[in-house]
Amino acid sequence: MAIRLVLEVIEELGLAQKNVCVIGHGCYGSFVQIMDVDCTLCLHGRAPAVSTGIKRMRPEVAVWTLQGDGDMTSEGLAEILHATARGEDITCILVNNGVFGDTGGQMTASTVVGQRTKNTLDGRDPDYHGYPIVIGDMVASMQGSAYVARGSVHNAASIAKTKRLIRTGFERQLERQGLSLVEILTMCPTGWFVPTADGADYLMESLGKTYPLGVIKDITKQAEPAD
Repeated sequence: MAIRLVLEVIEELGLAQKNVCVIGHGCYGSFVQIMDVDCTLCLHGRAPAVSTGIKRMRPEVAVWTLQGDGDMTSEGLAEILHATARGEDITCILVNNGVFGDTGGQMTASTVVGQRTKNTLDGRDPDYHGYPIVIGDMVASMQGSAYVARGSVHNAASIAKTKRLIRTGFERQLERQGLSLVEILTMCPTGWFVPTADGADYLMESLGKTYPLGVIKDITKQAEPAD
């Protein structure tokens, strides 16, 4: 659902033939074969760096990254922070479910305290594993960021709002305001050890408390309070 929203926004903005998606090898690597947009693959976590090169060579196209939380906050923390520091005119889409889905459901840097994963069977313990990295807040605190927002896909209302957040993220790029980051909380019941039917509730009861929804930063106006 999260990816569908991005593609709908791209079409509605008239960017279907004027965009490039950069994806790290991993959970979303296969999407290069099913999305009808220009895509390129890169090493895990390096999408913001590759996007920088593409955008600087082709400033007329919308360049965006598609990254999971393991990709961005574990392997690619340096890349997203340095791209932000430079104020690159790219849009980064972070799909956050708190686990490494492609490798079997291990802890990522964004796994919340108490969350069970394949290698934190008793839950993430901050005394042993440290605390989660809230990348949206980090990026929002930096001068090079233009727009940072966090949505989810746990119900119809949230899906509609998340689409609006994504659209604004691309609009800020088109305005050449700086880097935009839109984080989307998604579900991975298998990786969470919960029944599929309980996925939406678990998402907001666990990840939702650490990652509140809303606009964190919009350079064109004062940020809205989180939901």
